[in-house]
Amino acid sequence: MKETRFFYVPGADTAGELPADEAAHAVRVLRLKAGDEIVLIDGEGCFYEAQVTVASSHRCLYSISRVLPQPRQWEGRVHLAIAPTKMSDRIEWLVEKATEIGIDELSLLDCRFSERHQMKSARLEKIIVAAMKQSHKARKPLLHEMISFRQFVENHKEGRRYIAHCYDDVPRTNLFDELRSTPGTQDALVMIGPEGDFSIDEVRQAVAAGFVSVDLGESRLRTETAGLSAVMMMQLSKM
Repeated sequence: MKETRFFYVPGADTAGELPADEAAHAVRVLRLKAGDEIVLIDGEGCFYEAQVTVASSHRCLYSISRVLPQPRQWEGRVHLAIAPTKMSDRIEWLVEKATEIGIDELSLLDCRFSERHQMKSARLEKIIVAAMKQSHKARKPLLHEMISFRQFVENHKEGRRYIAHCYDDVPRTNLFDELRSTPGTQDALVMIGPEGDFSIDEVRQAVAAGFVSVDLGESRLRTETAGLSAVMMMQLSKM
């Protein structure tokens, strides 16, 4: 059985050719030629069956034969806000796996105890696109630039909002129990802190702003593991 080749093409219905990086992969790596069949992903909810019409050293043109709108795979929007880890490869791993599992938005937080205050968004975008194609997702997660904890809390006032932390001084309930007790159609946002956790003042600020204080179980998890666990819980609550 011939392997189906997926390519990310924003505005695929009108573009007519693969973006430069996708074209280079198609022609130089996969050695596609005129007549080969491919599938395009527009990142907005549609697949397109297409055929390569021109394959040169720098360009790959196509003709669409069928449009395949894809229904959403879950209800409500899944949003993870997380403080990047000191080692960038760990947060990159999280971004890849969260995209494969399914997420709508990813926000990067700059917190009191953060050890990393900037990330290369362009690299994370490439990881998201690769994971989207790998997992055959029709919608590309929205990646937000890093923002301060305070600004993020002030900007998000609607929907189900949770802050996961390890402080016994602030009462917590289990995230999955909270998610299962509310309709799966509602949007869900979970904040995960840096390796040193949020500061207790940050937790109290979020709770005062309407975020629900939660835990992710009895184990103390690394930041990237906690982030992926939160995504899994949000997904399972929407099944």
